[in-house]
Amino acid sequence: MTFPTSFSVRDLRQRSSELLRNAEDGRLAIVTKHGRPTILAVPFDDRLLDVGVHRSLALQLFEQRQLTLSQAAKVADLSVEEFMELLGKAGVAAVDYSPSELEDELHNAS
Repeated sequence: MTFPTSFSVRDLRQRSSELLRNAEDGRLAIVTKHGRPTILAVPFDDRLLDVGVHRSLALQLFEQRQLTLSQAAKVADLSVEEFMELLGKAGVAAVDYSPSELEDELHNAS
């Protein structure tokens, strides 16, 4: 699980280039003030332009395993089924099982 990089307001003077690199690499960042989150920096990319802020954020947080499928659907303001369709259009796997996990799931489903 990858957590967004955190920057304090004070850090921004010295680490602004790191914040920009993160955005260019498609990574979220959180800016804090007095230890409390104040800004969520979301990369401005084609996905954001195609699907909007909420859905882009939901896709990214789901990809990074920060949110479950149902939580991400809620952030995207979609039903789980609609969010799964969005995942497919974005080329993101809705389920990411290792071969052994998949075998266990299939065995348990029988």
